[in-house]
Order: sequence, then C-alpha cells, then structure tokens
Amino acid sequence: MPFSIIIPVYNEEKIIEKNTKKLLEFLNNLKENYEIIIVSNGSADRTIDIGKRLEKKHPKKIKFFHISQRGVGIAFKKAVKNASYDNLISIDMDMAIDLDFIPRCLRLLKSNYSMVIGSKNIGKQRRSFLRKFISNTFIFLVKILLELKFMDYSIGAKGYKKKEVEKYNDFIDDGSSYVVSMAYLIKKRKLKIVEIPTKCFDNRKSKFNLTYEIFYRLRSLLSFWFKVKFLKIIK
Repeated sequence: MPFSIIIPVYNEEKIIEKNTKKLLEFLNNLKENYEIIIVSNGSADRTIDIGKRLEKKHPKKIKFFHISQRGVGIAFKKAVKNASYDNLISIDMDMAIDLDFIPRCLRLLKSNYSMVIGSKNIGKQRRSFLRKFISNTFIFLVKILLELKFMDYSIGAKGYKKKEVEKYNDFIDDGSSYVVSMAYLIKKRKLKIVEIPTKCFDNRKSKFNLTYEIFYRLRSLLSFWFKVKFLKIIK
C-alpha cells in the first residue's frame, strides 16, 4: 500500500541532504510505493535551494515546497493537500526517531487505524530533563481537559489517514497543536487510534523557542478545550 512521508523543515541546510538520502535508502528497502513531501516553512538559509535540488534529482520520489510563513501546522496542511496517497506518516528531518516506526506505522494504517501515535514516553528516549518535564506537564493537562490518555503529542512519528485529516482541516492551526486536535476529533468519531512505543535520541538542541512553545501550547489547548466543551462546535 503506497504512503506519503511528511517532513516540515525550517533552516535545515546542514542535514536536509544527508538525512533525505538516508531516508531514501531506508524506504527503498521496504519495497512499497512512497513519496517524500518536504515543506520548508520560513526557511532563510540554503534549505530551499537544497530541497529544490533534491526534488529535481528524485522527481518520482520527492516533492519539495516552500512557504514564506513559519509554522509546522501550515507546512502540514500544505503537505496533506499535495499528498498523492491516503496513508500519511509524519517525521522530523533530524530523524531522532528510529526509522523502524515507519513500517510499523504503515502496517497499522493498512489495518484500518485512522491515527497512529508514536510515543517516546512508552518507548525509549534520551532527552533533557527540562524537555521531558514540559512534555509531561502538557500531556497531563490534555488528559485532564480533553480526557485523552495518549502519551505523546509531538509532530514527529505520527500516522494519519488523509481522508480523516481533510475533514478537520480548519482545526489545524499554524503551530504544532494540531496533533492534539486530530487525536481528539478522530477519537470522538470512535475511529481506531493506536499508540506504539518509539525510540527517540535527541542529538541537538530543540529548534523551538521553549518559552514561546509553552505559552503557545497552553493557549492552544485551552482555546480548543473551550470550543469543544462549551461552544460545542463538534457534535
């Protein structure tokens, strides 16, 4: 069954070529039809030139897009819109997640799961105490406010059915909180979601401004909670 790999990127000139080559080699060994969709959001370095060169070199396997506005949610929507296949797998360009997540995720999407959540917290991880503390606090708040029991809402290592994501395009904001929205909306429709362990070994500092990300995620979570619990925008 064919699938699309989605990778949002921001100023990744140092790793985009090397890691894309690594990904191509891995995917070719799976013996499945695939495409890689790389979306630069706000990049101001050589990411755009390198991405275009990769697309030209691998026209049947790579699609590259650049949008001037920064935002992983914007990049995700652009990728979904241009995906050729219904099975979508989102990963990060730094590939801190074990690539074995991809075939495991694909098997589950083939088994009619509408969302696959790769979770560092039930797998193995090597991250700073601060990043784990912030992540765990956010997960606790999601559990309390939205009654979701999943353990990882990062954008990497996630699988979706395109047809389900497209139903809720309006709930994908500019940032990274769309993972929570998708999990809630898909679960509310009583579709199948599964969480599986992943291995994550951070090999560099986060590219997110942690202070901004904390307030953004809190604001987005409270806004979404208010909309679904009080305004009843989803029935």
